[in-house]
Amino acid sequence: MTTTAASASSASHHLSPAFPGRAPWGTANKLRAWQQGAMERYLQEQPRDFLAVATPGAGKTTFALTLASWLLHHHVVQQVTVVAPTEHLKKQWAEAAAKIGIKLDPEYSAGPLSKEYQGVAITYAGVGVRPMLHRNRVEQRKTLVILDEIHHAGDSKSWGEACLEAFEPATRRLALTGTPFRSDTNPIPFVAYEEGNDGIRRSAADYTYGYGSALGDGVVRPVIFLSYSGNMRWRTKAGDEIAARLGEPMTKDAISQAWRTALDARGEWMPNVLKAADQRLTEVRKAIPDAGGLVIASDQDSARSYAKLIRELTGEKATVVLSDDTGASKRIDDFTASNDRWMVAVRMVSEGVDVPRLAVGVYATTISTPLFFAQAVGRFVRSRRRGETASVFLPTVPDLLGHANEMEVERDHVLDKPKKDGEEDPYAESEQEMDEANKEQDEDTGEQEQFSFEALESDAVFDRVLFDGAEFGMQAHPGSEEEQDYLGIPGLLEPDQVQMLLQKRQARQIAHGKKRPDEEADLLELPAERRPVVSHKEMLELRKQLNTMVGAYSHQSGKPHGVIHTELRRTCGGPPSAEATAGQLRQRIAKVGEWATRMK
Repeated sequence: MTTTAASASSASHHLSPAFPGRAPWGTANKLRAWQQGAMERYLQEQPRDFLAVATPGAGKTTFALTLASWLLHHHVVQQVTVVAPTEHLKKQWAEAAAKIGIKLDPEYSAGPLSKEYQGVAITYAGVGVRPMLHRNRVEQRKTLVILDEIHHAGDSKSWGEACLEAFEPATRRLALTGTPFRSDTNPIPFVAYEEGNDGIRRSAADYTYGYGSALGDGVVRPVIFLSYSGNMRWRTKAGDEIAARLGEPMTKDAISQAWRTALDARGEWMPNVLKAADQRLTEVRKAIPDAGGLVIASDQDSARSYAKLIRELTGEKATVVLSDDTGASKRIDDFTASNDRWMVAVRMVSEGVDVPRLAVGVYATTISTPLFFAQAVGRFVRSRRRGETASVFLPTVPDLLGHANEMEVERDHVLDKPKKDGEEDPYAESEQEMDEANKEQDEDTGEQEQFSFEALESDAVFDRVLFDGAEFGMQAHPGSEEEQDYLGIPGLLEPDQVQMLLQKRQARQIAHGKKRPDEEADLLELPAERRPVVSHKEMLELRKQLNTMVGAYSHQSGKPHGVIHTELRRTCGGPPSAEATAGQLRQRIAKVGEWATRMK
């Protein structure tokens, strides 16, 4: 054993036998293999700043506190300051630290710290309010600062500046993150950036442990995504009624409005998806008796409506957690310790909840940034014993299916975003969505354009299953034998067994396709991998192609562009091209091509 390995191994010798609770299979007695590796890297280099990127559920807290214990034990530091994104996480850190004999005060606000404590647990917002208070503390004694989910230090310029001001004198700084970094270009304090061959500066992690590696080690659960489509109908601000199928190619605005229509609790989509998710939870609980479910909602009203639906569907009350509610932390703790089936929570709880028994999720929010999606899915991947699986229910929306298929992609924070003429910025994200994802308030802010549309009706169709970058399944009605086939997948399976079962399910579904009852014959009888969800970019290409052909025909016929578009609408039916589906656009492209051919 090398000197650094021996040091890393000894780092946990003086810890409580209960810490970190349960190591994964085949790793060291106290630390998981990646935690041991990160410790060895740290002890070998002894850096002032260290950035560890580890997938949600991998055990960043265990690694950080083991390192803190070693630094305290060897008198490298005299106290610890933990900075967390939320009040609930701040308390979780204090509780975890107490298990290994490090006492952190989660209620600290000002003045001298009681001698019984070895440090404090605070929030980024708290640092933003009083940076000099915390600077004085780290100047007085050698301090290790642990910055949990450090991308939050870039939530606002003032928070980043406050962190720099408060912790610049710190003896050691450990930055942690479990998700892709921010979509904006705000530099993150104490993170090193390296310039690549393309001239773009990206964050440089000192140790990275991605989802793919964690899955291979059995540290996290494999995630099965179950996607649901369906017919949506809504009324626009102008009074027009629009009907579209969720997942069908359409404009960005139409995708957003169809998505919001699906999530409306008064329609049929949400009740059907919640019923399916509850059936899945029942199946999972056969192998994991205390498994719980979480519905992630967009706002308070929706959360309460979903809780009411769960009560009606299951006969059991759901725990509702609202981030601005003073009793939120206690409700989360009570749910964690209980055997209750369902919790419904608003946006920010996706990062603030650590409930290892969560195994089934419903993604019922319209936030689509990779950061928020990864944080949300991270609530379900924490593995407690080998073979546990996680199931997340999604609407068939191109962005979400893309994120689901890229679970293993590791991202860095990009500081520079050059944009060449005519090229779309590959790193572009919606800043409005990012701000929305980071808000702690749940009240209507007006950003959703409350009166821009009215949801009228929706239904649900089982669309596909996504697992390990592959897609399975044929479309099926809720309650059908085909849907039940996928909902009934056992809750304890190895990743390769999940893959094999899904392939068998799809083969059986295809074989039964010819026996499908007449009332189900309206569904597309093609396997999921042959039913690609067309993105907004592809829609732009179709409209561009139509406009090019209309321009050519206009030159040929002498008719104005507007007249040709009107004739196409009258002949083929459907709304203006800006609101037309991919099928309608292709039909018009074919028609104008036919007209042009006749004139030759």
